[in-house]
Amino acid sequence: MAETFSPDDLPLEKPARYREVEAMIASVVAGETSHTARYATAVSLLVQAFGPRFFWTGFYVVDPLKPTELVVGPYQGTLGCLRIPFGRGVCGAAAASGQTQLVKDVHAFPGHIACDSRSNSEIVVPVYNASGALAAVLDVDSTELAAFDEEDQAGLESICGILLRA
Repeated sequence: MAETFSPDDLPLEKPARYREVEAMIASVVAGETSHTARYATAVSLLVQAFGPRFFWTGFYVVDPLKPTELVVGPYQGTLGCLRIPFGRGVCGAAAASGQTQLVKDVHAFPGHIACDSRSNSEIVVPVYNASGALAAVLDVDSTELAAFDEEDQAGLESICGILLRA
């Protein structure tokens, strides 16, 4: 399926586009045991479907040796921060609270970590494993202000909800 993927074949309406991408991700990762492969697949398909609005897209994974830190995982974009403590920045806030962070202007977010100064808005969604423990966060940045809305939140939360369970 992935070999024939074209963003031009996806619906223009955002919710429908997210549903199609979610179905593709679920199909490609079905039976895959590697979380890294699952994350990399999701990043690739999301960037293809929503780029260039998705300026930086990737996962920060809970470090099993330092369980209150996130470490960069598969991503596409400019150089990312290597580690983010829980509670610091948008990613750390999502990890600490277990709640999606939808930030229309990152420069107004207290404690924002500027891995790339061109980022202006961000959405970060927690990813839970099959046992319900936080495994990672999906981080998507945009150079546009207010690039993400509740439709993006619903679509990305749905994708993250199946990512380690499909």
